[in-house]
Amino acid sequence: MAADEDPDRATPISSPKSREHDSAAPRMSPVLAFDLGGGGLRGGLIDAQGRLGAFAARPAASPVAGGEYDPQDWMRALCEVAADIARADPAGFAAVGAVAICGFTRTQVFLDADGESLRPAIGWADARAAAIADGLRAAAGDRPEAAHLNAYHPLARLVWFAQAEPARFARLTRVLEPKDYLAFRLTGVAAGDAVSQTRLEAARAQGLFEAAGIDAALAPPILRPTDVVGPIRADAPGVFAQLAGRSVVAASHDSWAACVGLGALRVGGAYNLSGTTEVFGLFAPAPVAAPGLLCVDWGGLHHVGGPGQNGAAALDWAMRALTGRDGVGVDALLAGAAAGAPLVFLPYLNGERTPFWDADLRGAFVGLTSAHGPADLARAVLEGVAFHLRRLLERAEAATGLAAAEIRFGGGAARSPIWRSVKADVCRRPIVACDAAEPGLVGVAAAAFVAAGRYAALAQAQDAMARPACRVEPDASRAARYDTLYALFGSAHEALAPISHALAALGRAEGAS
Repeated sequence: MAADEDPDRATPISSPKSREHDSAAPRMSPVLAFDLGGGGLRGGLIDAQGRLGAFAARPAASPVAGGEYDPQDWMRALCEVAADIARADPAGFAAVGAVAICGFTRTQVFLDADGESLRPAIGWADARAAAIADGLRAAAGDRPEAAHLNAYHPLARLVWFAQAEPARFARLTRVLEPKDYLAFRLTGVAAGDAVSQTRLEAARAQGLFEAAGIDAALAPPILRPTDVVGPIRADAPGVFAQLAGRSVVAASHDSWAACVGLGALRVGGAYNLSGTTEVFGLFAPAPVAAPGLLCVDWGGLHHVGGPGQNGAAALDWAMRALTGRDGVGVDALLAGAAAGAPLVFLPYLNGERTPFWDADLRGAFVGLTSAHGPADLARAVLEGVAFHLRRLLERAEAATGLAAAEIRFGGGAARSPIWRSVKADVCRRPIVACDAAEPGLVGVAAAAFVAAGRYAALAQAQDAMARPACRVEPDASRAARYDTLYALFGSAHEALAPISHALAALGRAEGAS
């Protein structure tokens, strides 16, 4: 880190005292909210002001071989977290008015007529359907959804399942997202929400199921995020039986929930979630076309952006690679001496989704010298992730004609002063972090409070429950240097993409993963 750099140029927006556990505030009937993420499942009691009460977390979502998941792991974690919360606050748990679950998306769970999972779920990072997607795209012709048919598209994965495992596929009756699977296990009702199921719904509406030879009835009924899926069954597993009859709300995926929890769901609002992966979005009043970005109707506002394949996990990888250990603090490492020589990192350790949708992209350091040390490499990784965010921001702003006044920043990386500082400088936008340690839980609870009639609309719930905490302004001198590095970052991508593709092809030929 440069000697003159203040890693946290943060202006407090609210009292530095946390409002998460304000014992003086009156208790209200809480929502039992859950967030199934890439590293585990978190849950908590959230009141109508967005305050977090009893909280618990358990590991749950690590993929098994081949990028697949065992849905039973998610359900076990859901029951364990609920039990932890019930033990921590029995009265609060008993007073729960509704349950709401969000979770990671672009993952398919395949159920038979008895509601049992036919095979491991195909995870968000899995690219096995790439060749099938190419064929579907050619067959789709000028249908609008053709532009979105790629290895991660749910229809491409359904076709893969039909071709690769026909006996199992013949027993398939419903395909669900992870959070919808959990809601199904609690209620017995299989349904999805309009935001999470955008791609599958577009394929169904445009006749692509029929073109692919897949029964469109496999897709679930569609609800709004603020609709009720159904009541919890009397025979629900674990402590959920104590909540029999309480409503389970449809909600949506984790990015949608966190966006609401950050207060970014408004025209011109921009957000960045940085956890295992990165997610970016800018909200426009009408649909637009932006190269490589998704435009999804999030209930009257159109989300322009999409999920990334690489984020804070890239820095975790760097820490392990550079130190040979897990859990090494990046702040401590970046405090070490740095060479100061320019260095660029392409953060494509797992290919890349938005805006390239290219599973064969590979990561690279460009500009290495013998003078560079671990601090230089770690900082380049952090900057490379930020450069990719800027690329998405610029494309979204150009397509919408909007200029984001700030970026609401959430996820694990948002707690890091250095992450906030670098992203503000690279993007030349203020970075605003929020008071809630778990914005996804706040956002999914907001949907439940709307469903219960506590708030008339989601915008009202968001205004009441999302609370900004600090604002980091960009530094002009460092931003100017980053402008130069950002241009080189783009040039490096263009130059090395063909080499990435060749290396990926060679790896497949040699049987490498």
